Amino acid sequence: MTHAADLLSLGHALTACSQHEDALKDALEDLSQRALKPADLEPLTKSDRRLLDQFAYRYTRLQDDMGARLFPAALRALGEDIAPMPVLDRLARLEQLGWLPSADHWAELRRIRNEFAHDYPDTVEERFSRLQLAIRSANAALGVLERMREHIDARFPGL
Repeated sequence: MTHAADLLSLGHALTACSQHEDALKDALEDLSQRALKPADLEPLTKSDRRLLDQFAYRYTRLQDDMGARLFPAALRALGEDIAPMPVLDRLARLEQLGWLPSADHWAELRRIRNEFAHDYPDTVEERFSRLQLAIRSANAALGVLERMREHIDARFPGL
């Protein structure tokens, strides 16, 4: 791929992440205003189910697109040969370059996301606790995206 193609790929990845970011921020704001309590999770109202589905979808999609599209595109745009790199090495390289605060922190955010998306705790209190952790993780992922955007804007103005 040429450098122009790498920049185009980075721009597309950033746009996709920004769309998830906007919807996730809306869901987080609505969740904050709704002020759910454990008892609200069982049974869920139609509107609460929609809100939680929107949050879960955008939360997982943002992390997925950052990991699968944005991070690799940023490294390629920086001239890095990522083909032989496993994911953990890509994260470590972004951390070395100062674009990712911590590869370990990102891995922890992914772990939280995976538990939230794939595990269904038995008790409502556990589900509520998992939701609260996911909300904090989503906010942290948004912070990582903002840091990436700042680096992209500084390194590739006008992208």
